[in-house]
Formats: sequence, structure tokens, C-alpha cells
Amino acid sequence: MNKLDLDAIRTRINTIDAQLAQLFEERMQVVAQVAAYKKEHNLPVRDSKREQEVLEQAGDRIQDTALRVAWQRIMRQIIETAVANEHSLMSAEETQNKAAQATQAAPQTGVVAYQGVPGAYSHLALEQHFGSQQQCVAYAVFEDVVRAVKDGAVSYGVLPIENSSTGGITEVYDLVRRYDVSIVGEEIVKVEHNLLAYPGTKLEEVREVYSHPQGFAQCRSFFKKYPLMKQIPYFNTAKGAEYVAEHHTNYMAAVAGRQAAERYGLAILAAHINSNANNYTRFIIIGSQAEFDAAADKITLVVSLRHEPGSLYKLLGYFEEEGLNLTNIESRPLEGRSWEYFFHLDVKGNLQDALVQKALRQVEDNTIECKILGNYRSAQ
Repeated sequence: MNKLDLDAIRTRINTIDAQLAQLFEERMQVVAQVAAYKKEHNLPVRDSKREQEVLEQAGDRIQDTALRVAWQRIMRQIIETAVANEHSLMSAEETQNKAAQATQAAPQTGVVAYQGVPGAYSHLALEQHFGSQQQCVAYAVFEDVVRAVKDGAVSYGVLPIENSSTGGITEVYDLVRRYDVSIVGEEIVKVEHNLLAYPGTKLEEVREVYSHPQGFAQCRSFFKKYPLMKQIPYFNTAKGAEYVAEHHTNYMAAVAGRQAAERYGLAILAAHINSNANNYTRFIIIGSQAEFDAAADKITLVVSLRHEPGSLYKLLGYFEEEGLNLTNIESRPLEGRSWEYFFHLDVKGNLQDALVQKALRQVEDNTIECKILGNYRSAQ
């Protein structure tokens, strides 16, 4: 095969990809019609019988038997995306009504957004920071939370940013920077994962487990003991628990917290399965604008460095010279510029402090970009 032949094949692949994208969008448009019908007739979003039919039909449509399982896996992801879209469409009007009511009832904080469903660790962090009576609204994905804050649909948002076992959550770092929102607070929640299933299920019967990828990553040691359990990524831990509760089977389970088991009526088949017993997640509180707090003791900033030797070393030196403690650093690639990065930094201090101001002047003078994302009270 010569290069001309390869180019022709790749052109054909591009054409097929474009057709797939168009068909995917068309399918999601039809899903919107399904959501409208279900809302009008007060029907539940999930229909497990219909979902199983779709998966079986998907397998039957593939002539090459070696590709059937892969195609069904793709279709499962499409189904989950459709379900998330239906949830979002069906709850949009309710969300707006809740937001209006909450703004009237509590104008000092309004509505607070989080990702997931009640019983999620994000919901626990929200209650821990704002109180259990705080009016709140759930969104399907992190970006929806950030966009709601940016657009003014809610007053604040709660997002996980870092786990003590698996590190930073890069998607959240990227979203905070991209939407130019401010960090106004943080909370730390102890994470204790459990294997949850419908009551009566036995541990040896479980073949499918649903949870957020972070949940699976934090429970690697447990799943090494049970190789027959297929780990299926889901939107978040509590959402996985809700999904399992809806299906009433003895082969499905979820990785989530005890609060999710209580909320969705599931049994705990195995408790405290996270590999690290000292497992915590740090959540940030975001707002559309920066807020001043005289007791703030933590600064988060994002910087972009010149692509030259020693630039990161010099950056760290500006904080060391003033005796400031750098508690976290995360690198993220710059869009459209290969092998160049920006950095998220957490520094102990208050923006009113003279030493902090001196260090930040040095940073601003010697970087391509320096933006303060927030100065807030750290969670102790």
C-alpha cells in the first residue's frame, strides 16, 4: 500500500466519522422528544426493558461477531448519555422554579449547585458548607455546575477538586479556568466507599458494578479480589447507586457511600472497600465573582510560563523567598500549543499581606499570565 492509498482510506474514515456524528446528534434530538413525552405523561426516565432491547438489537445488527461486544459497549454509553440528557431536559423547568423560590426565600445565598444526586459526596460537601436546609439543585455534569454559576442561574457551586488517594481532578481545574469563575471557599469530606446492591443480593452474584471512575480508582485492591466484577463507569457514585436501585437485580452493584445506601434502599455487601482508609476529597466552592474575607488564608492562582529553561524553578523561588507555603501544584496543557503548560497553584496566605503581595508582583512580572482564582478560608 502506498501513501496515496492510505490517504484515500483516511478520507473515507473521515467521511464515516462525520456521518456518525450527524447520526448521534439526530439521535439526541429524538431523545428530546422522548423526554417531552415522558414529562407530559409523568413517566420515569429509565426504562430498563427498553434499554435491554436496544442493546440486544445493537448486537444483532453487527455481522462481525468479534465486534458485537464492542458495539454494545458503545451503545451502552450512548444510552447513558441519552438518559442524562432526558434527566436534564425533564428537570429544567423544575430547576428554574426552585431557583426562583430559593432566591426569594434566601437571597443572601440563593441556590447552590452540585453535580450528581442527593446522597453524593458533593451533596455532603454542600450541606457541610452551607447547612442541611440550604436550597440546592443538582446537575448531571461538572460543566453544567460551572456554567450555572457563570450565567447567574445559581449563586454558588460545589465541585470536587482533589482526592487524597488519586490526586487532582483535572476536568474541574480546566473548567474553573475556562469559565473564569472564582473560588470562594473549600470543604474536605471523608470518603468511605462501600459495595451496594439490591437487598438479598449475594456478593458472589455480582457481575456489574457502577460508579464514577474515581470511585473505582480508589478501590483497586478490592476489585483485584473479584475479577468477575465488571467495572462500568458512571456519572458519579450516588448516581450509580440510584441506577442499581432502579433495576432490582441480583447481579448489579454500585460503589458509593453509606448515605447513598440509606437514600436508595440498598444493602451494603462490603463496607469500607477503598484501598486507603485515610481517604478524603477536597471540594471547592465557586462563585461568579471574587469575595473578600479578612480571615482568608489560602490563595489559588493560575499561571502560564515562558517556554524556557528554569522558568518553573524561578516561579517556585518567588514564594520560597517570602516564606510562603506552596501546598499544591497541578500542570495542565495549553490549548493549541504542544508541550506548553499552565499551572494551578495553592499558596497559604492572604492577599492583604505584604509578603504575599511582594511574591505575587514577582510572579506577575515574570510569567506570561497570572490570574488569582480566589483567596478564601481553607478547610482545616
